[in-house]
Formats: sequence, C-alpha cells, structure tokens
Amino acid sequence: MGGMDIAFPNLGIYLKDVQQGIDIFGFFVAFYGILIALGVLAGILMAVKMAKVTGQDPEVYWDFAIYAVIFSVIGARLYYVIFQWNEYKDNLLGIFNLRNGGLAIYGAVIGAFITAFVYCKVKKYNPFRLADTGVYGLILGQIIGRWGNFVNREVFGGYSNGLFAMRIPVEAVRDRSDITADIKAHMLEGTNYIQVHPTFLYESAWNLMILMIMLVYRKYQKFHGEICLIYLGGYGLGRFIIEGIRTDQLLIPGTQIAVSQMVGIVCFVGAIVTDVVVRICIKKKEKVGENPKTE
Repeated sequence: MGGMDIAFPNLGIYLKDVQQGIDIFGFFVAFYGILIALGVLAGILMAVKMAKVTGQDPEVYWDFAIYAVIFSVIGARLYYVIFQWNEYKDNLLGIFNLRNGGLAIYGAVIGAFITAFVYCKVKKYNPFRLADTGVYGLILGQIIGRWGNFVNREVFGGYSNGLFAMRIPVEAVRDRSDITADIKAHMLEGTNYIQVHPTFLYESAWNLMILMIMLVYRKYQKFHGEICLIYLGGYGLGRFIIEGIRTDQLLIPGTQIAVSQMVGIVCFVGAIVTDVVVRICIKKKEKVGENPKTE
C-alpha cells in the first residue's frame, strides 16, 4: 500500500492518497479540524431546526451555542489531558496543541451539560427542554466529527478480518502505541499495513441509529428530558461496547478499566432507571388527577 492509502478490502474499497489536510496559502489546515468544525456547525443548525419544530425560540439556541462550543472544547481537552497526564506533565504547553487530536467526547458532553445547567439557571429556561433539543445537535456533531479520526488514522480497534476491516499503512498511524502486539502478529510478511476494526465508523453508524430513534420517538415522549435520556443511554451503551474494541483506551489511573466504558455503562443504567422512575411518578400523578378523592 502507498503511504497515504486506506482500504476496506472485504468491501472492495481502495482509497488512494488520502491526505490529512490541505495547504491554504502556505498554512496547513488539518481535515480533522475541518470535520470537527463542520460537525459543530451542523449540530447547531440541527438544534435550531428542532427548536423551530417544537415551537421554541431559535435565538435561545444560537445564544447557548456560543457558550456550549467554547466550554465543550475545553471539557473535551481537559478530560483527555487528565487521563493522559503522563504525556503532558513535562510539556504543559502541549496541552494547548490540538492539531494532532486529543479531544475526548465525554469531556465535551460533560462540558456541554454543565454549560446548559448554568445557562438555564441564569436565563430561567427549562433545562430539560433545552437538553432534549440540544442533544439532537450534539449527536449529529459526533456522527460527523468521528470522521476526523478516519483521516488522522486513529481510533481503531484490534485485528479484524470482518466485513468492515480496514487497512492502513503503519507509517501513517498517528500514534504507533495504538498498534498492539496482536495487530502486529497478524501482519503478513512483506506488507507495510495493519488490518483493524474501524471503530470510528462503528461509533458514527451507531450514533446515526440513535439519532433516527430520537427523531421517531419525539412524537411519543412522555416528559421533557426523555429524548436526552435516550441519547445518554443509547450512546452510553454503544460507547461501552465499542470502547472495548479500541486500542487507544483512556484508563482510570492505577487500573486497567477504560474510563469511557465506565462512564458509558453508568449513563446507560442511569438513563433507564431515571426513565422508569419518572414514568412511575407521572402515572401516580395521573391517577390522582382521575380520582379527586385520592389523597
């Protein structure tokens, strides 16, 4: 394979000379950054669109987006740096270099939710309604943004010969430490590529499915916040499964536990429990309303 080629052999797809960026007037612009920016823009437009559909003021979401984007990026970077501290403790300036990746989506989600809580507190807006609307944009941004990992040759899993198996030249891999001994053991003699699970693709496709479920279920939701719970539970379950395949896991210090798997399963279980509890409370209130004598 050529040094910049990418292939999905079992699908019969062979991509030649897939560049990681483009030169604009002598300045290198990474496709990773472009895709993240496109994901952010698409996410904002999606949230604004859903605000209109649900009879809300779109200006609320344009205003909120300014703060959400800033603090989501900060959260994504802090989350990554915290769990990769050994990489940055002797190079603090490297914390501010985002050109080679290093953004953790759960950090962005945490940053966005904290921002939403503060914003709604200040503006006296319903936080559950804002969360329901905002998560449409959040997951769309994730769907698009994950393809930044594709051009960066990162966020892949172990060896695979399945239908979606991906081949990338070793020299193009952004972080060689992501190439495990098992992946190396499956390299054919005389070849220069590894063949792995494209976990970025799995996650992007999973998120697309969750988005479709959210859009369909919107007509049936029982309370404000339920769409947000579908996002948290659905994404959490998918991330828990996919994270187990990845070779670049961020681990809880002193353990071999992937932090994103832990967060994912907590979100999944928490979302289900919360939905059940709220539905029970709603049914109790409905019964009280049906029978005025009930105290």
